[in-house]
Amino acid sequence: MTVPFALAQTAAREAAGAQHYPQGALYMVATPIGNLADVSLRALHLLGLVDIVACEDTRQAQGLLRGLGLERPAGGFIALHQHNEAEASDQVLRRLATGARVAYLSDAGTPAVSDPGARLAATTRAAGYRVLPLPGASSVTAVLSVAGAAGADPSFVFVGFLPTKAGERAAAVQTLAQEARAVVLLEAPHRIAELAQALAPLGERPLTVGRELTKQFEQVHTLACKDFAGWLAEDSQRSRGEFALVLHPWEMARPAELGLDLLRLLLAELPLKTAVRIAAEASGGSRNSLYQAALRLKDSGALGSTEEEGL
Repeated sequence: MTVPFALAQTAAREAAGAQHYPQGALYMVATPIGNLADVSLRALHLLGLVDIVACEDTRQAQGLLRGLGLERPAGGFIALHQHNEAEASDQVLRRLATGARVAYLSDAGTPAVSDPGARLAATTRAAGYRVLPLPGASSVTAVLSVAGAAGADPSFVFVGFLPTKAGERAAAVQTLAQEARAVVLLEAPHRIAELAQALAPLGERPLTVGRELTKQFEQVHTLACKDFAGWLAEDSQRSRGEFALVLHPWEMARPAELGLDLLRLLLAELPLKTAVRIAAEASGGSRNSLYQAALRLKDSGALGSTEEEGL
């Protein structure tokens, strides 16, 4: 056991040891998203107490526990991931039936948030067993806390990963263009360039990019959606690591630009009149101004064969 976490283990026992940890219960444990020091004292204590650890990846979980000074035999894990969640949940239920305490860990962060665990929690609760949360690190709340994206409406939409197929991703971005609230997205390094290209039509709408949050090379940068792809291309290091992003609310960009950006997206799929009406309603912009802009786009050939309609 390393000295730093030996001291942490002592602190964890003193801070959390007197609490009640019922047997025959499933514990959904949030784990660090990059910095081991972000583990909570209660999670540290519980992970040394449970009888079995169900986890998204047994190698990842073993490495995490070892880093925290907790050793567990290879047989002390149940692999439970997106491809076997139904079958592995049955294994967990059998262990709970014996009175075991079971912890569930995703690879990083809070389980069941764009990670496996939701079906496990639902199945366990339906079977009559308790499901208890141990809150902690989350890339979603971490990136929101630094984005400064809360406007008059503090609500936000969590979308997570967009579809991987280009057509489905483009359709998802069109939907996001009409969402006035802040939107939280997640992306992997090998798809971040494609996401940047997909978001470009949103133009001046602000985007906060959180890269490698809590890790040594953490980076947080806010820029316009149209500039995201260029920013990535300026430095190859910027495409490395895991990403959590916040698409800022409409109110934080200029209404005229918002209307035009949305209009360009809508005109690719809708008749001119319908596109103008939706863009005006969503952005608060002038319908007449947007109609004239649509005609200019049509005259320039940007709309292909879109049929002109009157207001």
